[in-house]
Amino acid sequence: MIHELRTYTLVPGGTREYLRIYNETARALQTRMLGNLVTLMTPESGDLNQLVFLWAYDSHEERARRRAQLMADASFTEFRKSVRHLLVRQDSRLLTAA
Repeated sequence: MIHELRTYTLVPGGTREYLRIYNETARALQTRMLGNLVTLMTPESGDLNQLVFLWAYDSHEERARRRAQLMADASFTEFRKSVRHLLVRQDSRLLTAA
C-alpha cells in the first residue's frame, strides 16, 4: 500500500472558491476514478490557504493507471482549467509505511 499526499497552495482567500468548484464539478469524478480518498483537510496553523489530500493505492502501478485515466478525462480537464487561477503551488509526495 502507498499513500499520496497532495498539497495545493492557493491564492489568499482561494480555498473556499476552490472547494466550491471542486465539490460541484470534480469531487465525485475524482473519487470514482482514483479510488480511496482517505481525507481532505485544510491547515489551521503553519502554511494557510492550502488543501491537503491524502489518497491510498494498492501499488505504484495502480496509482499510475488511475491517474492516467483521470488526466485523460475531458470533464476533469475542464475542472483543472476552472481552478488554475487559484493555484500558487502543488506538491505531491508518495509515502510508504515504515
